[in-house]
Amino acid sequence: MDDRLKQLMRLVVDEVISTGASVGSQHLVEKYRLDVSPATIRNWFAELEELGYLTQPHTSSGRVPTEKGYRLYLKELMEERALRQRELQHLRQAAVLLDESTTYIRKLARTVAELAGEAAMLSSGKSEAVTTGLSNLLAKPEFSGRERMAGMGQMLDRADEILMKLRTQQFDEPTALIGRDCPFGEDCGSVFLTMKDGSLLGIVGPLRMNYPHSFALLRQAKRLLQDSDDNV
Repeated sequence: MDDRLKQLMRLVVDEVISTGASVGSQHLVEKYRLDVSPATIRNWFAELEELGYLTQPHTSSGRVPTEKGYRLYLKELMEERALRQRELQHLRQAAVLLDESTTYIRKLARTVAELAGEAAMLSSGKSEAVTTGLSNLLAKPEFSGRERMAGMGQMLDRADEILMKLRTQQFDEPTALIGRDCPFGEDCGSVFLTMKDGSLLGIVGPLRMNYPHSFALLRQAKRLLQDSDDNV
């Protein structure tokens, strides 16, 4: 894939992550002041559709990434971003040592869910599974239909079992499991990272979840836990 299509693909994914809506050619040209016409962008959209990276939900709508498109984004196009100072401060406050490690890592998981605007999953070294931020997840338009909400509910009922299986793997770097690879369903995305003590911390959202932000949150959470352990 040449650079023009890669740049367009990155813009489309970033827009869908940000807005949750399909992306039109006119919008991209105007917002990013692209030096090509909307007609040219539509032609490039058609190329990306033919390659399987974009799809058009409705005849008159813009485009959204396919699962293949998100995989390309994660592998080649994503640019991880630094957290805002306010977010760093919230995480630091959550990582203050309380009475025992399982207490403050649970507090940290709740803060990660809050900052991500998604659900957070924690499986600790003591075989304890914690799910927090479910209201964030179920409020997303992707899960607004009764059937999809019911399916997600069934998956979440099995969260303990799913997390225990995931803990048999080692995620030394933030790792995205999306679509058909996501244990919480094909409509979902997730990012997991193994902490120093073997605990597994993850963020679960819709397929269009904010992966750059999730990667940054989990990296910082692991760094703070490392610092807390070193200061004990």
